[in-house]
Amino acid sequence: MTLTVFTPTYNREKLLPRVYESLCAQTIRDFQWLIVDDGSTDGTGELVDQWIKENRISIRYHRTENGGKMRAHNVGVRLADTELFVCLDSDDCFTSTAVSDILMKWSKVADREDCGGIVAHKGEDHEKTLYGAVMPEVDFSTLQGLYRNGFHGETTLVFRTEILKNHLFPEIPGEKYVPEDVVYDEIDREYVLAVMPKVLTICELVESGLTDRVQALREENPTGWYLYYVNRARYTGFSVLKLKYISHYLRFRGVAAADIRKKEYLPVSLSVFGVPGALALMLAGKR
Repeated sequence: MTLTVFTPTYNREKLLPRVYESLCAQTIRDFQWLIVDDGSTDGTGELVDQWIKENRISIRYHRTENGGKMRAHNVGVRLADTELFVCLDSDDCFTSTAVSDILMKWSKVADREDCGGIVAHKGEDHEKTLYGAVMPEVDFSTLQGLYRNGFHGETTLVFRTEILKNHLFPEIPGEKYVPEDVVYDEIDREYVLAVMPKVLTICELVESGLTDRVQALREENPTGWYLYYVNRARYTGFSVLKLKYISHYLRFRGVAAADIRKKEYLPVSLSVFGVPGALALMLAGKR
């Protein structure tokens, strides 16, 4: 098989059937659905076992202790043995041609060594992109390059599996979340992505989803966010945005894990530019 469709899940028994049916409806079956169950306490395991017995699609199920989405993602990447890897969250589903579209696009760009994968749209339906986003008219780009060129939507990201194996998420004791861009920014510095301006993933944001928990995630996972801001401050060109990243870096530095702070930090000559912003954030009670 060429593609691993990876779904991390935690107590999403009621949502998973939507994902399953969208995968059963694929026009091409050159994929395996890899489910990493992050310690669910509902009937997820029994439900997936029933689907495996149905044998409509290839399913691989792995249960692990609850450790958060990023640890589950690392487990999935380590288990995957296909050329390509795409994450399909439990509150999303694929368009019926998503796998076919991915494989068709990949057949045209796979020989390019600096191409790390494919970037496509997420949508409200199979035609309407989230927030009405439009991709820049380019064939290849880094992920950050898209946003610098005016893109403002959400993306479906397909990567060469081997690249992800070399860029796992940091696993921080006591924390369960690291912003995805910590890894994606690293990949951006080595690879470009083939741009496919088409909806592959249809999203249904739910109350318990990550999108609605950003503030709680920041408070519960300060070291993960510290890594995000130190990397963004380090590699963003000098600008108002860079000053913003430095300011947030300074605010999170006070609460991030000491061992991470010792390894990942900005020089004082750069940090000083963020002091006014950090003071403003402190007075506002923000990070």
